[in-house]
Amino acid sequence: MGPMAGIRVLDMSQIVSGPMAAAWLVDQGAECIKLESPAGDPVRSFGVRKGNMSAIFISVNRGKRGETLDLKNPAHHRRFEDLVRWADVLVENFRPGTMERLGLGFERCSEWNPRLIWCSITGFGPDGPYSNIRAYDPVAQAASGIAATQADAEDRPGLVQTLICDKVTALTAAQAITAALFARERSGKGQRIDVSMLDSAIAFNFPEGMYNHAFVEPADPFPEYGSMGRLWEAKDGRVSLASLQDSEFLAMREALGHPESLADPDFETQAGRFAKRDALMAAIAGEVAKRTRDELMQGFTAAGAVGCRVNSRAEVLDDPQVIHNGCILTVDQGALGPVRVARHPIRFSTTPACDSPGPAPELSPPA
Repeated sequence: MGPMAGIRVLDMSQIVSGPMAAAWLVDQGAECIKLESPAGDPVRSFGVRKGNMSAIFISVNRGKRGETLDLKNPAHHRRFEDLVRWADVLVENFRPGTMERLGLGFERCSEWNPRLIWCSITGFGPDGPYSNIRAYDPVAQAASGIAATQADAEDRPGLVQTLICDKVTALTAAQAITAALFARERSGKGQRIDVSMLDSAIAFNFPEGMYNHAFVEPADPFPEYGSMGRLWEAKDGRVSLASLQDSEFLAMREALGHPESLADPDFETQAGRFAKRDALMAAIAGEVAKRTRDELMQGFTAAGAVGCRVNSRAEVLDDPQVIHNGCILTVDQGALGPVRVARHPIRFSTTPACDSPGPAPELSPPA
């Protein structure tokens, strides 16, 4: 059994952040009811799909049971009360005040179930000047500074081409829920958790994305993180490589066969590499361009260098390390056939996470 076995989760959330947080708890052994409105979770119809099941929906809702209620209808409130009494954890990501306006907010639910852990996920927080703004991932990237870290050569901000803020918020929420459950073991009492996309994204981005704004007093200037990063052109695609530490440069030079172009003794120290970075980067580019990705990977693995091929999305599925780790599983989605999902990434020695997730729930009419 997984470490969350015996924990019951009522997932009222939509899109990605809340559902993914609940899915992680399910992977770790929790039982979960996905509670939807009659219209269903909007992400059911987003992206590639079959019928009313999108790949995203299946990925973040696999292994949950489904139920449908219309909480705007008072006739459905009794069933909702039963579900609250059943649950250890409730996850919602409505706009601030939505549940309170229905008369079903945290205070009311904690009267029914004083041990309830209520996790509320919002874009900008439960209050404040932005609290009424609807927040999707690009909005959170813009506000948190993540878009600024993706600036191009002309210093124009850009977007990370994935739902990075949604997903880091999901992981933040999952960790917060487990911490609150641990605290409940000591106190016997539930509590409300507020997790915002803005707060989660800033905390995630801060260590390196904001390091030039960390010291309050003036500090030695340094290029923004990532400004010197690049991918390198091989004969048949691209690779990523780096050499922050001196030993890593030596390993990279070994991986490339100790070429004369990288023999400059100044390259062997971080200060020398920084001072001669233009010459160094030109030399590396020249050596990488002579080789295929397979040849480069052989060198990286033999020398223990910092480097790897750049996989296309399709190539990820066939990558030898991905296969070795068993990163990809399939869900039997009934009439829709098998659907690939990512394996839960955490390995527990005695309470293993689920390695055969169940299907995502179909949308059913209210009982």
